[in-house]
Amino acid sequence: MKQLVIKAFGDASQLELVERESAPLATNEIRVQMHFAGVNPVDAKTRAGLGWGAEAIKDQLPWTPGLEMMGTVLELGAEVNIYQVGDRMFGLLAGGGYSEELVVPANALLRVPGSVSDETAAGLSLAGLTAWQALTEQGLLSAGERVLISAAAGGVGHLAVQLAKNLGATVIALASAHNHEFLLGLGADEVLDYKDAAQLSALAPVDLLLDLVGGESGISLLSRVKGGGRVVTVPTITAPQVIAAATPLGLTATGMLKHNDLQQLAMLMQLVVEQKLRVEISHVYPLAEGELAHRQIETGHTRGKILLQNELLDV
Repeated sequence: MKQLVIKAFGDASQLELVERESAPLATNEIRVQMHFAGVNPVDAKTRAGLGWGAEAIKDQLPWTPGLEMMGTVLELGAEVNIYQVGDRMFGLLAGGGYSEELVVPANALLRVPGSVSDETAAGLSLAGLTAWQALTEQGLLSAGERVLISAAAGGVGHLAVQLAKNLGATVIALASAHNHEFLLGLGADEVLDYKDAAQLSALAPVDLLLDLVGGESGISLLSRVKGGGRVVTVPTITAPQVIAAATPLGLTATGMLKHNDLQQLAMLMQLVVEQKLRVEISHVYPLAEGELAHRQIETGHTRGKILLQNELLDV
């Protein structure tokens, strides 16, 4: 079977398609044929040797990226009786999603409801859990509060806009002008051009800033948070910088790492089923074009999610 690997940290050209033997199956595991794998900024940062992801796998090279996927069960371990061959599954991984097939613990994934497309299921897990945990566990967002979301049209951002509205908040979204109608369609109450300083300076203070860009961008938005307000900054590399700038302003600021929570993931999928949450898929690349997918995610201007597709299933 084929998979993308990195043998050393570096630019997107480090992604190499190789042929590998299928992994053996333990009694508590399932073998899954990947249909689609999500491509996320953390994948590109890890490939480049940056952040916590790279630190975690630096001694495991060659390594296959891919932290979320959707696929169908090919084979069951001897002790697995909760699934059947052919079941559609999705969820988070510790890596390895950029593979035609992979072996995972049987309790690591969830079934995909029949009404949900393969693509939607593939793109939900990482961005959905990040958005939900940032807004609720870290941001403590309550109904009636005002939340400002940067990079609102991106993978995490467009889901955060919808989830914040579902929580009863007033949502102010920052995005490029060409994404404004898209975000209004997702329920944003206000959409501002992140390049327009006059618009930003006129914005009434918010209770919570969800900073999905980090660095100087995150710091520049701190003045839009009311005294005693809250800041959640998601990019881990610049989180200390943003937190250090927020603290003297009397703001409660925190970084975060998403954690896998199957109950939360099932809840998010139920919102999809109820058409209260929509996963926007902007680009689908064949598995062999992982380099192009990474170059696209690194532009920082992707609407919604990017996926890799198993070419064996291309119709």
